[in-house]
Amino acid sequence: MQIERGGSPRPIDDFITDSPDGLNWVKIGDAPAQGNYITKTAEKIKPEGLSKTREVHPGDLILSNSMSFGKPYIMGIDGCIHDGWLLIRNTYKAFDLTFLCHLLGTPQMIIQYKSLAAGSTVNNLNKELVGNTVVTIPTIKEQRVLGQYLETLDNLITLHQRKPNFYTGGYYAE
Repeated sequence: MQIERGGSPRPIDDFITDSPDGLNWVKIGDAPAQGNYITKTAEKIKPEGLSKTREVHPGDLILSNSMSFGKPYIMGIDGCIHDGWLLIRNTYKAFDLTFLCHLLGTPQMIIQYKSLAAGSTVNNLNKELVGNTVVTIPTIKEQRVLGQYLETLDNLITLHQRKPNFYTGGYYAE
């Protein structure tokens, strides 16, 4: 796996843009409360900020590395990540992406992240710490089956968390 930290052009306010040629600027607030895919961003940065950040593409996995660290997401769009994210790119295709996303968010992995990040004032993950975690993986065929099962289960849970809206006949999420 390729593991890299994001970065931010400074001062960031000089790089924020509304221009259509801007690059999606992925922030922690863009991560969905439900689900594992990042499909939109609230802000964009100017293309000249690209040299100071990390570019991500659909199919890349990103992992929050500070604050509520350890939550993985799959990129559904092109964009750039700031230094609150780690990029985990499945360079050698050793993992099924959906399976890996679920695996990296398990309580067992969070425990490893916390123990590896312990000792500093603010617990942060970095690429060395994440690279030192230990995982046991099934075959790629088994990963695909497990990943699909977990994705279906997540979708079912999300559906059941929605409350009926008796006024419109539809549903709303809390």
